[in-house]
Amino acid sequence: PSKKRIKPVQTNRKEGHDAVKILYVEEPKKCARPCVCVKTLNKLREFCSDSKHPCNRVQVDTLQGSQSVHLEKCPTFVETTLEMNSALHSQDTGSQVSEKEQSSFSLNQFSASCKSFEGSQNISNTNPLSKKTKSVYTPLELQFIEMKEQYKDAILCVECGYKYRFFGEDAEIAAKELNIYCHQDHNFMTASIPTHRLFVHVRRLVAKGYKVGVVKQMETAALKAAGENKSSLFTRKLTALYTKSTLIGEDILFDLDDPVDVEELTADVSDNYLLCVCENKESLRDKKKGDVVIGIVAVQPTTGEVVFDSFQDSASRLELESRVLRLQPVELLLPSDLSAQSERLISSITSVSLRDDGIRIERIESIHFEYSHAFQLITDFYARGVLDTTGSQQLSIILNLDKPVICSLAAVIMYLKEFNLEKILYNPSNFKQLSSEAEYMTINGTTLKNLEILQNQTDLKIKGSLLWVLDHTKTSFGRRKLKKWVTQPLMKSSEINARLDAVSEIFLSESSVFDHIQNHLCKMPDIERGLCSIYHKKCSTQEFFLIVSTLSCLETELQALFPAIHSQVKAPLLQMALLEIPELLCPVKHYLKILNEEAAKTGDKTQLFKDLTDFPTIRKQKDDIQKVISQIQLHLQEIRQMIKNPSAEYVTVSGQEVIHKMT
Repeated sequence: PSKKRIKPVQTNRKEGHDAVKILYVEEPKKCARPCVCVKTLNKLREFCSDSKHPCNRVQVDTLQGSQSVHLEKCPTFVETTLEMNSALHSQDTGSQVSEKEQSSFSLNQFSASCKSFEGSQNISNTNPLSKKTKSVYTPLELQFIEMKEQYKDAILCVECGYKYRFFGEDAEIAAKELNIYCHQDHNFMTASIPTHRLFVHVRRLVAKGYKVGVVKQMETAALKAAGENKSSLFTRKLTALYTKSTLIGEDILFDLDDPVDVEELTADVSDNYLLCVCENKESLRDKKKGDVVIGIVAVQPTTGEVVFDSFQDSASRLELESRVLRLQPVELLLPSDLSAQSERLISSITSVSLRDDGIRIERIESIHFEYSHAFQLITDFYARGVLDTTGSQQLSIILNLDKPVICSLAAVIMYLKEFNLEKILYNPSNFKQLSSEAEYMTINGTTLKNLEILQNQTDLKIKGSLLWVLDHTKTSFGRRKLKKWVTQPLMKSSEINARLDAVSEIFLSESSVFDHIQNHLCKMPDIERGLCSIYHKKCSTQEFFLIVSTLSCLETELQALFPAIHSQVKAPLLQMALLEIPELLCPVKHYLKILNEEAAKTGDKTQLFKDLTDFPTIRKQKDDIQKVISQIQLHLQEIRQMIKNPSAEYVTVSGQEVIHKMT
């Protein structure tokens, strides 16, 4: 039967004229289902509900007013309940109605409500409803949504017990790039990886050009169980962010005791430059021509190197191209309003990059490249970061740079703050200008490509290039140094001859000094990266001990070779370097002496230091812990007397310590 016109029904209070309720009641159809009175409805609820919950879970006590309130049939019980509540609140609380009054609830509405009323109540009162699955978000999902709102452009790895989980679109990307299983779990697609494989998968995702965030649990299971909020969700916090240029920290370190397939990891490139480009369009005539003043700042957070440059460039952007090709950055910071000429150049360079070695591009709002904004940011940065008198001196060094360089530096500072790596910029005296014509020869981009200095023109790989032919280095820091020598040829004849004498003596000398040094250097880890990781406070105890012990061994080795160095090494450049190293590494022995090797290698920070003389706070905390342990042992004596078992001891179950087992 067709629907008839819906008629408005007006309900007025008997006493008072301040409220008028208009409800719409659909006229009964010919085949309408019978209505259920309130008393019958309560009985049915009591029959269908669990014994744990009261029978009247739906708060409908008595309908007030002289007329029965009719509700339009709705698809969900939640909407019915909300409309009933609004009708109840509109009536006077003093009046009553007999239980014989009827309420037009359909039977199929009631049956749906009995199945999932508690879930519906939770949806309307506490957790929001997923638009896609129409179900309640779990506490973990709500926690993920909150974190994702803060880091929308990052793939989040969320620690959950002994694995890291991906959610939603992050899970689909991880499944595609890492070749892992992805499935629907409640409201999100999800995928997971074991905790001990985190560094492998983070490196893979970063190599694909993604920004990856690591979210860790800030509470252990033992502390959670002992706390007052043991039934609540684990507290989690984003502890690290990684991109191609900021791949530094303990999450991406190799476990020295855990063999890893070489094929599982991307090749570790020698340089990880983050390059920021800023344009300063001086006049309208220059804009029409395409001529522009460009400032660049390039940073290697993994090694601590910072270079800058400022130059006039034409519409062809040959100068910019030569610097990009020379530095070979893995990540670019670009303003949102970059000129069309520069955009074409960047597009041509990135389009020919290798699939797994492409340049990642990060866009920043153009307001951050404005000089006034950059000046304020840099002033605040050096005023807060450096508290001594050198702060004003360092600020004056920065302000003497060209305006485009200052704007680029401000953008780099803002970007690195997100990764907690901005400390590397605190000392501008270490900044070096890239195109110093007085010291180095400038090789333009066309020459770099045509002579295949850094990569061949066939597949754009290093094999077949000049650098590949010359590269017989054994260490990562040696490979980086060789690349600088190749891309920045010396100009002064005295410096060229000094370097030539040093290299010739290493190859031709029959002295045992160079054999000892070569054997020692070949076994060394990447010292530059390790020192930067320590400087940024992102190292693990294993890495710290490895770097300190390596430097201490190097100091001991060179100290033993002092007489031979004085008598056998002739090149001034070599002799000066070999004699200065032991003096510079003298303080290292002090740190090695106070470290507990076993605790450092296992990551036990509670037993990390042998001598606590320089750490009074740690000593006090350890004394307090010892007092608590003594009290626990005294309590064990009481337990033994109570249970009449003199051999009773505490046991550890599932990581929970100091548990007494009753038998």
